[in-house]
Amino acid sequence: MSKAAVIYWSQTGNTEQMATAIADGIRAGGAQCDLMNVADTSAADAAKYDKLALGCPAMGAEVLEESEFDPFFTELESKLAGRKVALFGSYDWGDGQWMRDWVQRANNANANVYNDEGLIINMTPDDDGIAKCKAFGEGFAAY
Repeated sequence: MSKAAVIYWSQTGNTEQMATAIADGIRAGGAQCDLMNVADTSAADAAKYDKLALGCPAMGAEVLEESEFDPFFTELESKLAGRKVALFGSYDWGDGQWMRDWVQRANNANANVYNDEGLIINMTPDDDGIAKCKAFGEGFAAY
């Protein structure tokens, strides 16, 4: 059985809601899963997992959060080669450029990115958004 971690940063709680639903989906898909805020882990600890679901909302001019999450991901990049990775986050404006850039970074690190595009939800996930997150998690468990 593979072991996954869902690691996220959330300012308003939207990405945290996504993370919780994705973790529930991973567990429903039959995988063990730990859910944690990025402040509670390190890149070295994250690299011990078979699969990583990483969540961060779009910030500023559609970038990853710059004080905690981006430094964590930057350190993690060198450990992603061959690893199964899922990316997700919420946004309020723009068209998802931060996610496309993030997927490209993961691909450049030779990660195996689940669904090739990540999962983005505008603002607070509604019931349909939570269902999408759970399905994303179940699919990632089987990936």
